[in-house]
Amino acid sequence: MKMTCVELPDNLNAGGVRIQGIDWGDLNISHIHFPKGADATPLLEGLPQNLCQCPHWGMVLKGAINVRYADGRTETVNAGEVYHWPAGHTVWVDEDYSAIEFSPAVEMAEVVKHLRTKMGVPA
Repeated sequence: MKMTCVELPDNLNAGGVRIQGIDWGDLNISHIHFPKGADATPLLEGLPQNLCQCPHWGMVLKGAINVRYADGRTETVNAGEVYHWPAGHTVWVDEDYSAIEFSPAVEMAEVVKHLRTKMGVPA
């Protein structure tokens, strides 16, 4: 089975944030786009610890993304780098950003549902 990034269906497209993704079995594959200045922190309010509870593995295609973990540690992941973020993180970007990301399907669906609600996007 295969698909190009541009063929992935939209799961969220609002305010310049776009998450295109599909579940293949228990795995969600997403093409993530954040515009310059996007900050997920306020959108994660209401989740446990006000942090994303879904682990992600991926590769940054464009830009860079800042990550803060539950323990307060931060790091920046740049274009061309691969990453793993365990549950309990938030992210923000200072420049336009895109990545390919792999996540457990159930947990990713819960995060996207929460984001849609916070952004006022109908289900």
